[in-house]
Amino acid sequence: MMSFDNRTYQDDTFEKVDITESIDSKEFEYCTFKNCNLSNIAITSCKFIECNFTGCDISMSKLTESQFSNVEFRDCKILGVKFNFCNKFLFDVRFYNCILDYSTFPEMKIPKTPFLKCSLKGVDFAGAMLEQAKFNESDLTDTIFESTNLKGADFSSAHNYIIDPRSNLLKNAKFSRDGLSGLLTNLGIKIVD
Repeated sequence: MMSFDNRTYQDDTFEKVDITESIDSKEFEYCTFKNCNLSNIAITSCKFIECNFTGCDISMSKLTESQFSNVEFRDCKILGVKFNFCNKFLFDVRFYNCILDYSTFPEMKIPKTPFLKCSLKGVDFAGAMLEQAKFNESDLTDTIFESTNLKGADFSSAHNYIIDPRSNLLKNAKFSRDGLSGLLTNLGIKIVD
């Protein structure tokens, strides 16, 4: 178990740390978190700038008014996190091979965000601006796209999505032939071989 006593951390590496107490008003710059447990805690008014999280569990944590600027998550478990409660200023994140099931991003401006090889089951992207986002090899089962800006987004290797073209902006979005049924389901059109 660990608690963060300093106000500011820079160029620090935290490895296999089990954080059970809330983190409030701390700044982390150029820090690395490896195989850390940050699940079920409150992370309030913190700043994470140019940080990397690898193999961490952040599930069910409350990220109230915390800032994430140029932050990478790799091989992390991030179940049920409400990213829409984060500080929107300079919000910039990247996800690689993460489990983000039941997390929420409604109304967030997150253009060009990569969600690569991620599980995004039941994620809420309603009203989000995801222009040119990448969903390569991601599972989008029950993901919510409603009034979502998906212009130029890449779904070419994503699977299990259902996106209603009548209620989302899809200009120049990329889809594979195999994924077309996910665009036609809400239109009552059936594809047969």
